[in-house]
Amino acid sequence: MKIGIIETGKPSETLAKQFGNYPDMFTSLIGNALPEASFFTKSIVSGEQVGAPDQADGWLITGSRHGAYEPDPWIKNLEVFVQHCIAETIPLVGVCFGHQIIAKAMGGKIHKSNKGWGIGAQKYSVFNKPDWIGDLDDEYYSLAVHQDQILEQPANTTVLSGSDFCEYAALLYGDPAMPSALTVQSHPEITAGFVRQIGEERLAKIVPADVLASGMATLGTAVNNEQWGKIFAQYFQRMVNATAKTGES
Repeated sequence: MKIGIIETGKPSETLAKQFGNYPDMFTSLIGNALPEASFFTKSIVSGEQVGAPDQADGWLITGSRHGAYEPDPWIKNLEVFVQHCIAETIPLVGVCFGHQIIAKAMGGKIHKSNKGWGIGAQKYSVFNKPDWIGDLDDEYYSLAVHQDQILEQPANTTVLSGSDFCEYAALLYGDPAMPSALTVQSHPEITAGFVRQIGEERLAKIVPADVLASGMATLGTAVNNEQWGKIFAQYFQRMVNATAKTGES
């Protein structure tokens, strides 16, 4: 199984040196649960062209400091790529910016939330869990760093989880039993140490001090990164196997 990771953002050199880049993080997160997978990266934020959707069995779109509503050509091109993947039933996972750009490509509305920043370990409730997701608690904590949110839910989606702060925290596109995309607002690929350091490096300059302090105070909370790694792996495995069977028939 070949999974393409679309790099839409880069951590600082300091963060990358300590924690790796975003494709490294996702390769570790998913690869631990899906050892048969191989991974490659298309760094569209660096100017690389993503190419055709059928280069990979499935795709993952990373987080980014960019907004899905920004007019950059690579963001517009990524929307078109998402639409082609959905049309061709090539499975997609989106995280943070990835969550938002897939929603925008499919008719949702994205912008900065008037609720402000969500930082640190956030609590989410699971509302609709298909049978194939066996390892997700009814309530869970996951690390978040975002101000942008999905403000209007795209058509033909099911809300997997949410909270009072983030209504559309995870979405399934199409049939929840065989979704064409699975997206989450939070960051199961990062650690509390990463959030702490990005808080010191960047967020302290743009986030109100009380909000940042409140978020940092949650970083001792246990989060479910490993669960999400397994869920992403289960999703890719399920969708790729179903596509292979369809091709054989």
